[in-house]
Amino acid sequence: MSGKHLIESPTKADGAALWRIARDSKKLDLNSSYAYLLWCRDFADTSVVAKVDGTPVGFVLGYRKQDTGFVWQVAVDASQRGKGLAGALLDELFDRLVAQGVRYLETTITPDNEASIRLFASFAKRWDTDLERRDLFSATDFPAEDGTHEQEDLYRIGPLSSR
Repeated sequence: MSGKHLIESPTKADGAALWRIARDSKKLDLNSSYAYLLWCRDFADTSVVAKVDGTPVGFVLGYRKQDTGFVWQVAVDASQRGKGLAGALLDELFDRLVAQGVRYLETTITPDNEASIRLFASFAKRWDTDLERRDLFSATDFPAEDGTHEQEDLYRIGPLSSR
């Protein structure tokens, strides 16, 4: 895959590929393939997918709550990492959302996920706005059957305005 990245809203046809990218990341909580199909259908307006030669190579899945865009998952195929694609996906999505009235980005990140922490800190810097971190879910909030899920910290970035 050597072509240029095309960033667009996902369609249900992208769901299986997004599930594979999430699975292969070995970092994200993997949801059912059905969940990715539904997400691509029902939350396409608040999500983006990057494609090279028609094949999905990265995505941001999110949803909107009032004036906040919540980023649920970000993943980039191993073949495309280190090229700034995750940041480009976030910028594209929030360029769209800010034009529709979104003023904040929220996401959750485990304390050991340094790549995601850097990604969102870089986003806040590019958008010249504040980043706040606070506790959200402790490890004990997750079901015992889930194993040893780490705590999830809430990151809130904003206020955002058109760039």
